[in-house]
Amino acid sequence: MNNKFQNAIHKIAQNQPPIWFMRQAGRYHKHYQALRQKHSFMDLCKKPELAAEVALGPVQDFDFDLAILFSDLLFPLEVMGMGLEYVPGPKLAWSLDSLEDVKKLKTGVEALDGLRFQQEACALTRKLLPQDKSLIGFVGGPWTLFSYATVGHHETTGVKKHLPLFAPFCEKLMPLLMENIQLQLDGGVEVVMVLDTSSGDLSPMDFKSYVVPHLAQLSARFPGKLGYYSKNTNWEHVRSVIKDTGFSGVGVDHRWELPQVLKEAPGFVQGNFDQQLLFLPTNDYKKALERWVQPFTKLTPD
Repeated sequence: MNNKFQNAIHKIAQNQPPIWFMRQAGRYHKHYQALRQKHSFMDLCKKPELAAEVALGPVQDFDFDLAILFSDLLFPLEVMGMGLEYVPGPKLAWSLDSLEDVKKLKTGVEALDGLRFQQEACALTRKLLPQDKSLIGFVGGPWTLFSYATVGHHETTGVKKHLPLFAPFCEKLMPLLMENIQLQLDGGVEVVMVLDTSSGDLSPMDFKSYVVPHLAQLSARFPGKLGYYSKNTNWEHVRSVIKDTGFSGVGVDHRWELPQVLKEAPGFVQGNFDQQLLFLPTNDYKKALERWVQPFTKLTPD
């Protein structure tokens, strides 16, 4: 495991934080693109040897401190019976529109067996990864998975008209999501990030009502083993996660002043440099990065 990442989890002051990208594969990376030319996205995710090769690429090329399970957050919906294909983006075979639709969803052992490839991918990635590197996994947050299940994407326009379905959906989803997290931990990941890219579309009041109780349920099952990343959230959203759940860390997007979060978060804080600035000309990028880093140089340990 990576000492810098462990220090970050336990909020131990250090001169250099661990470095990683949550999205470690994609259009920027030649290693991934070469594999993608030979294999479908589904095969890259579901064949453990290919998933491990994708996950290892960024560590080998950029010496990141962490590798990330290469997979997709929608596979729980697939094994619950909603189908899934990439054309090239994700497309479910059908959507939830009524309580009868929710009742059709599978859960339990039958569904879980369809996710065991993630455990194998984690175990193989951990085996091939240098010992001084850490490995993390991820799952989709309940609200984000609900967004995909109802409207087919994580932009939540139209989702809120389905609010009466959220509770029964979570009754089906949560047991499977917990077992999904356990599979990844059994495969050797140190932390599982819960990615909730849709939750920022909820008001802070609705976020606390609908999202936080399920996050608290997850953290109670896996104390110290989960991190939470949200998008388009504000301080009231994230404060409720920090206050009312036992997550070992939080991540926020580039709209945040990160020093504020560092002062109050109980564990690690995932950085939020604006990813689009990576496309700047080199000199301009360096200036933007230095400007972003500057506030952190003035912080002192409590």
